[in-house]
Amino acid sequence: MGSPAWAQESTPKQLSLELNSVQDVQGACRFTFVANNATGIAIDKAVFETVIFDTDGAVVRLSLFDFRDLPADRPRVRQFDVPATTCDGIGQTLINGTNTCTVNGAQSDICSDGLTLSSRITIKLLG
Repeated sequence: MGSPAWAQESTPKQLSLELNSVQDVQGACRFTFVANNATGIAIDKAVFETVIFDTDGAVVRLSLFDFRDLPADRPRVRQFDVPATTCDGIGQTLINGTNTCTVNGAQSDICSDGLTLSSRITIKLLG
């Protein structure tokens, strides 16, 4: 006997961001993210407002991280340097919201609807 159709549904179609690593480079902390666009729709441009907190919880910096284009169903690695910051002083990172999300030349909610966040390292990625 076959499975019901609803049981064959795969994981929800979503955009996921993983904080994969950080590294001190030339007076900056370099953040490396893995973005996986499993929405089935190519994203032309994704920019997220990102807040960096120190280990005491104080805001260090508010920045816009431009993840550029995110092709459908393909992972992409994106790196961002936060100047005048050492990685060991960072406690957590917050994706504060979507600044820009463009699909087919028009603004879209696909970058925020179903956005999942994770961190492979001790620095938390919140949203």
